[in-house]
Formats: sequence, structure tokens, C-alpha cells
Amino acid sequence: MQLVIVESPAKAKTIEKYLGSDYRVLASYGHVRDLPPKDGSVNPDDGFAMEWENYADKAKQLKAIADLSKTADRLILATDPDREGEAISWHVQEVLRARKALPKDVQRVTFNAITKQAVTSAMQAPRELDTDLIDAYRARRALDYLVGFTLSPVLWRKLPGAKSAGRVQSVALRLIVEREREIESFVSQEYWSVTAALEQDGTPFTARLVQWEGKKLDRLSIGNEGDALRAKADVEAGRFEVQSVETRPATRNPPPPFTTSTLQQEAARKLGFSADHTMRIAQGLYEDGAITYMRTDGVQMDGSAISAARKAVADRYDASYVPDKPRQYQTKAKNAQEAHEAIRPTDFGRDKVGGGDHARLYELVWKRALASQMASARMERTTIDLADGTGRHMLRATGQVVLFPGYLALYEEGQDDSATDEEARRLPRLREGDTPAKKGVAAEQHFTQPPPRFSEASLVKRMEELGIGRPSTYASIIKTLKDRAYVRVEKNRFFAEESGRLVTAFLERFFEKYVGFDYTAGLEEELDDVSGGRAEWQAVLEAFWRDFKPRTAEVMEQQPSAITAELDQFLAPYLFPEKADGGDPRLCPNCGAGKLALRGGRFGAFVACSNYPECKYTRRFAQGGAAAEDSGPETLGNDPETGLPVERKSGRFGPYIQLGDGKDAKRASIPKDVDLDLEWALKLLSLPRTIGNHPETGEPITASIGRYGPYLAHAGKYARLQATADVFETGMNAAVVKLAEAAAGGGRPARGAAREPLKLLGKHPRTEAELKVMEGRYGAYVTDGETNATLPKSVTVDQLTLEEAASLIDARAAAGPKTKKPVKKAAAKKPAADKKAPAEKKAAVKKPATKKPAAKKAAKPADGE
Repeated sequence: MQLVIVESPAKAKTIEKYLGSDYRVLASYGHVRDLPPKDGSVNPDDGFAMEWENYADKAKQLKAIADLSKTADRLILATDPDREGEAISWHVQEVLRARKALPKDVQRVTFNAITKQAVTSAMQAPRELDTDLIDAYRARRALDYLVGFTLSPVLWRKLPGAKSAGRVQSVALRLIVEREREIESFVSQEYWSVTAALEQDGTPFTARLVQWEGKKLDRLSIGNEGDALRAKADVEAGRFEVQSVETRPATRNPPPPFTTSTLQQEAARKLGFSADHTMRIAQGLYEDGAITYMRTDGVQMDGSAISAARKAVADRYDASYVPDKPRQYQTKAKNAQEAHEAIRPTDFGRDKVGGGDHARLYELVWKRALASQMASARMERTTIDLADGTGRHMLRATGQVVLFPGYLALYEEGQDDSATDEEARRLPRLREGDTPAKKGVAAEQHFTQPPPRFSEASLVKRMEELGIGRPSTYASIIKTLKDRAYVRVEKNRFFAEESGRLVTAFLERFFEKYVGFDYTAGLEEELDDVSGGRAEWQAVLEAFWRDFKPRTAEVMEQQPSAITAELDQFLAPYLFPEKADGGDPRLCPNCGAGKLALRGGRFGAFVACSNYPECKYTRRFAQGGAAAEDSGPETLGNDPETGLPVERKSGRFGPYIQLGDGKDAKRASIPKDVDLDLEWALKLLSLPRTIGNHPETGEPITASIGRYGPYLAHAGKYARLQATADVFETGMNAAVVKLAEAAAGGGRPARGAAREPLKLLGKHPRTEAELKVMEGRYGAYVTDGETNATLPKSVTVDQLTLEEAASLIDARAAAGPKTKKPVKKAAAKKPAADKKAPAEKKAAVKKPATKKPAAKKAAKPADGE
């Protein structure tokens, strides 16, 4: 028997279909072990020795792999064809070695697509594990561990409220924060444009003023309304004649097929997918055998794939859309091991796969790969200059005509922050001496715009340009920044949160080298040298640790107050921007005497008055200079019952309202869905509200607002409310119903109850059996009452057709019972002990404690890994 190890059960299931009965395919479910999150997992004093620990939730799977491995003639490690895949294979091998379950014959195979041809071909060309890739993985993992477990404790102790720092994560965050600073410091500049609406032979077109009073104009030349109106009047008064017509041919070549980063960028632009979502969907398409491996920095395609693409183009269009020679693209990747084939369909004849997001992403991959083997687009670009009789004023019109669309008939690459392209306009046929009719002249005011905030696409592009991180890590880096709440996303744009700005400022001030773009990119190149066999992994780690460790120790020795004082000076232009009236930006707006400064507290940084405790003015470490204009507490009015003032204040946790002062003061947070006035403030301060006593238990039902929003409470049980207004409007009947629904688990059917089908599809066209889609433990499946067939990841329930469902049922029925069932029955030999009369003595013999020490002994080496 030959045992094959892959990462995922979906991949295992697909591959097992392609191999003979002599093969068993098991999934490791990703990585099986990692560095435990504790001090000492990497020991720099012992050659950066690493202490690995098996994942607790993988114990059952590792046992299954080890049990089968002991009886296998050959172990085939068939994990993904990249550094992470090589690492998973190495980990599995080391765990089996420690358990003395490693067969003598161990081989590594890789394939770029999960198709029968690719898998069977790979099985015929095995190799050994690539030690250079494994060393590069170890170096990268050790670096990330050393940075995280050395730098993060410094943050926790010196910068309260900070969560973590990472080698690449912190540099990516710096990009977002720096863009925020650029936007805040940007000074908008006014400028005007003058355009004329012209017409020739019934075809309208627009020309802009490019020369005025004998001087060439650039975008900012006309800077005020007076000049703009004078220029407009000159154009209105002039008679403009065509002075020159310049026509130039232009060619646009198709972009190469997708790499990991370009797929993430284009999916973000065209489909609105996050990088993380894109990779999850692509993983599903790969495991279903629809596309090639999706973690790659290579742009080249296999020769047979190029031929298949050219044939698909010829079938879909005509011969003119197929270039004379196949297009060959070359990767810029430094390491051949990392530069696999580009992402492409495994079958160019399939233009649709699955439904929903899977179908949309597949179509994008299919179009891009097919377009890469299509003819170039041919265009004609025209520039027309028109001058008035004096020759002092000139208009220019530009346009473009597509003579042959080529690949543009199928696909056009998206752009980040694209502006209106004048050249895309169509122009009438004009000759020198023509005088087009003037239909109107317009002078428009504009203002220069700050650089746009990063989208996921533009952030990935910028990181790739700088050489920060690697394409396969971008999705996890971006996800970490969101999870840490260092950034937020609004309308697909990244905004730096105050916690992210503070962490970035701390790292720039005290660890400037390690958040430097050039340094981080240089370190990535060193790791690439390790994977390419050009550098030794321990030497790379030693060079990094030699400088990094003393620097962290030096910062750790400083007092938190000294750190805060340094940050106060470093962030002064941001926290205390100059005022328009020339006043002191640090002057306290509350007492008018104290000075504002950055302070550190248990829950993070904030700005406070130096006259504390006499003056209790504070404000959050907030976004931009707007916070510096905070005028302090705002009195909303007086409470009619107590006569005490009700004030709106700003604290470390955001805005809140306060009634009274001192220890007896009542406070309440201000929900986001409330337009605050005195009436609302008094309502919020009165919470919790008692609705009444429950008709069954007699216990009170209350409504209030908690950490997670508005809710109902009764006898230690809770139910969520939708909005703040519901806290004050929900009556007894509605409250009882909501509490009952929450107690029943949100209306889900009780365990063991008959489940409703997700979708009724109709009768099987061949067997007449009723087909329906059900929700199972491992996802949706289709059933005819006798046979169940799991839906592939690329197929959504909504778009599943009757014929597709019937095909899945037929294929599952033809495959027969799963091969795992007999194995399970064979393994269950416990019933043999049921021969009660003769086996009573045997049963007594089997229970001594001598068996337990043997089990512990066998487990020890694995635990020590």
C-alpha cells in the first residue's frame, strides 16, 4: 500500500479518484505543528534551535496518518508546490520519524494542477524534500517569532493598549499611516480649466485651452476666477482654425496571466473581494481541479496550455485574434523554486465553473489567461491643435479610435484611481484649415486632490513594488491589521485607526530601522537567497539578532513616562497642529491655563491638561488636527428632577454624557445611532429600563445598552435588540417573544428534529427520484433519498441546476461505497472480546497497567519535537 499525504480533505478526495486501489490519500488539514507561543521556542544561543509542538486538534489525524504509515510500503508527500507546502511535508515526515512510523521509502511529488494528467505525471517523477525551501521556511518562521515575542512585550509594557507588532505587518501598517499623514498635511490648490464645445459635420467634440496670451498652460497655470473669465472671453471672441492634425498608430499588448498578487489586485478592483476572500475562493477552485495552483509569482504558462488557449481563441473568434507566435512571458522572480506556472484554467474549453463568487473569480482567471494569448489591440491616437487668428491662443482636442480590438474584445485590465482619459474620446474627421462651429465655452473651477487612501488592490501593489513581504503572505498581513483594529475599511479604503497610528509612531521613533522599507525588502531578499541555496539560514538570523536584541533591551529599560514624553514631541505636529489665529495649540481649552500633553493610561494613550486634578480635561488620541479644536465639555441643559447640569464630554473611550460631578456622577456612552439632545441624554442616563414582570416567572424584564449593543435581560438570560430606540419602545409582549426566541437558539430546529431541505430541485431525469439539497455537518449535499453527493466548493446552492445535481448523484452512485468504510470495520476489533465465557481470563489479562507506560514511551519523542 502507498500512502499519499496532502493538505486538505477536498484535495485528498479528488486525487484519490485519479490513483489506483493501491493508494490511500489522507489529509494533514494544513500544518500539523508550530512553534508554541511561549518564550524559548527559538533559542538564539543554540544555533536558533526550534522547539516544535504538535497542534492539539490534529492529534486524531496524526494518529491516523501514523497508523497507516506503519503498514505503508511507500510514503508520498504531495503537499502544495511552494515553501509552505514543502514545510508541511517536512513537518509530517519529522512527526512520523519521531513516532518510529516513517517508511523507508519517502518521496516528494508536486503538481501545479489537480487534474488526472498532472497528478499521474507527478507520481512518475518523485524527488526528495527541498532542504533549501525548508531552511527558508525555518528562517522566516524564526524571524517572525523573534520579532513578535521580543517586540510585542516591549509594546505591552511601554505603550498601554498596543496589541502586537510584526516584521512585515508593522511595515504595511506604516504605509497606511503615512498615507493618512500625507492626506492630512495636503494643502489643496485652486485651478481653472477652460474648454470649448465644438462641432464639425454634426459631430460634437471638446477642446481645452493649452496656450493663452502666447504662453503654454499646464494644469495649474490659471489659478483664480478672474484669469479664468478673461481666458474664457478670449476663447469666445476668437475664431479657431485647425492648425495641425497629428495621427499616430498605437498598440496595446495583453497583460500576462495572473500571479497571486495580480489576482488579488484585480479581484479587489473588479469584484470587490478582499485579498483573504480571493485566496479562499481560489483555493476552492484549485481543489476542485478548475484552476492551477494559486500561490505563485510566475507568469509563464505550460506549452500545452498555451496551445490549448490559442485553440480556444480561434474557436471563439477568428484567426486574426490569434497572434502569429505564441506569447511567452518571463517571471521577474529571483528564485526558480518560487516561480511556478501562472494561475490559469486547467481546461480552456470551460468558460464557466460553479456559481456565485466561485464563478465570478473563475471567469476572471479564464478571461485573463485566454486574453494573454490573443492578438494586440491596434489603435489610432489623434491630436488636433486649433489656433485663433492672433496665434496667441490655442485649443487642443485629443481622441482615440480602436481599429482592431484584439484582446480587448475579451478583457481589459482594471486600474486604481483612474481618472477620465481624454484620449478615449472619438473625434470627427478634420483637416488643416477647417473651422469647427463653436457651441459654447466653459470655465470650470477645480481643486487639487490629496493622494487617495489605499485600497486592498493598491496596497498589495505598493507592497510588491517595495519588495515588502511576499504575495502568498499579503492576505494574512492585511487580515491581521484588520483583526488588531489598527485599521478600518470604509468604502473599500483603509483608514488608520488611532491605535495603529500610535504603534507606528512608537516603532518609527524607537525601531526606525526595523520598519524601514529598504531594510524589510533587503531582509526578504536574504530569505529568497536562503530558498535559492545562496545563503545559510542561521547566518541570516544571526545578523538580524545581533542588532535587534540589544535595541529591544535598551528600549525596555526606559521608563514609560520617558517613552510617552518622546512620543509627545514626535507626534506634536499631528496632536497639536498650528492654529489659524496663531494661538498656542497646547493651551487647554477647558481651564485656559494648563498645557496639553500626551499621557499614557491603562487603556492606551490620551491627551490631558497639565493642571490635573484641578482641571480634568482629557481627549482621545484622535484622528488628525480636528481633535485639537475640541472645545471641552458641552452643556446640553439641566435635569428637571435634580437641577444638575447634563454635559456631553469626550473621554478615552469616546464621547459620553454625564449628570452631576464627583463620585455620585452618572455617566452613559453615546450610541452611534442617536442624534443626541437633552431628551435623549436623560433617557440614556435613566437606563436600565424595567419593562415589567415576566407573566410566567414573575421576574422583571429589563432593557439596557451593553458592550455589544442594546439588549433585553430576564433571570440571567439575554436577547439582542436591533436599535437603541428599541430599548425604550419594546413592550411586554414583544419582549417575551424575543426572550423565548433567544432561548430556543434563534428559531433553529431542535436536535433530532426533521430538517427542511435548502432547495427542492425536482425529479431525477433518469430515475424519477426526488432530488433535494440538504445542509450537512460538512456543508451542503444533494440527495435522492438513497445516495448523497457533496456539493463541490465551486457550486453554490442557489445556482445548482437539476441536471448538475443528477450528474453528481450518478457519479457518486457509480463510485460505489467509500473505501474508508471497510477500513473502519476492519479496525474495530473490540467486539472480539465479547466471547464472554472463554475470554473472561483473556479480558483480565488485557487490563494490566503494563500497556500504559508503553504508550507513553512511544508518545514522548513526538511531544519533544
